[in-house]
Amino acid sequence: MSSEERNAERQHGRDYHDPPPAPLLDMGELKQWSFYRASIAEFIATFLFLFFAVSIVVNYKEPNYTDQCSRVGYLGIAWAYGGMIFVLVYCTSGISGGHLNPAVTFGMLVARKMSLIRAAAYMVAQCLGATLGVLFVFAFMYADEQQNSDGVVNVVSRNYSKGAGLGVEFVGTFVLVYTVFSATDPKRNARDSHVPVLAPLPIGFAVFVVHLATIPITGTGINPARSLATNLIYRGTAEAMDDLVRSSLTSSIHVNSYYPFAFQRNINMWRCNGNQHIFRMAVCLTSICCHYGEQWIFWAGPFLGALAAAVYHKYILRAGAVKTLKSFRALGSFGSQPPV
Repeated sequence: MSSEERNAERQHGRDYHDPPPAPLLDMGELKQWSFYRASIAEFIATFLFLFFAVSIVVNYKEPNYTDQCSRVGYLGIAWAYGGMIFVLVYCTSGISGGHLNPAVTFGMLVARKMSLIRAAAYMVAQCLGATLGVLFVFAFMYADEQQNSDGVVNVVSRNYSKGAGLGVEFVGTFVLVYTVFSATDPKRNARDSHVPVLAPLPIGFAVFVVHLATIPITGTGINPARSLATNLIYRGTAEAMDDLVRSSLTSSIHVNSYYPFAFQRNINMWRCNGNQHIFRMAVCLTSICCHYGEQWIFWAGPFLGALAAAVYHKYILRAGAVKTLKSFRALGSFGSQPPV
């Protein structure tokens, strides 16, 4: 934008500048180093986020019930997630925007703040980084209690229905993405320039509050990359094989409770022979197939929440729909000549 256009906006009361909508397909980005640099930043940031966040959840399950100070609890887990988001968004916001979440990236795509190619690259980098981070945690934690998937993998609690889980993920992601839009809104920054606002801080607090509210319900997904990575790497082998045995026996008339336990005992004997990690990797796909039933909740909920937040912020709060309608009416009234 030229200096004359900026002066004209100031005369009309606009002291901020909205960037133009990003093109849907911008093939020129593939030739720019900044595109790959931003994707790498998203990969590393998501890797660090999942590594430290899942490590805290795993260590929280350490079987030391006598010393309550060694257990961080829900409050500590929520602080850990919010704090890591604050730090990593602060570090990467100037490079990639600091999304660390496919839902946030999808919201930015809906708001036309990034191209489809960049959004796809971000989502792939985020999922790969999250998977590698959880894999590192899995490789470094050897205790059976720490390798159990309870609390690590996102599942809907038994006390709640899948509809409730979907609603929780929708609302939680809406709060997160809405906070991201508000914290990075150029109009808000210009209007409230006298108030020092650090954008990563409210985003981290939003993650903290959402975790406090939703950990007992779904384990707090609001991040499809996190849900995918933990389900892919950290789903317990025993749970997967138990479900596989039960599903294969449902059509038999002579199903009883002895066979699964005998099968599980043979599995445990095989695992004790130094083949635990090989065995877990071998049945990783089986684990996914056995537990795919609820994974759609942790993808549909966040993406719908991000869509709603983007539409609410862009077309209602920023009156994007009204401005577009007025521009169409003005063109219709004055023909091809813009109003003076």
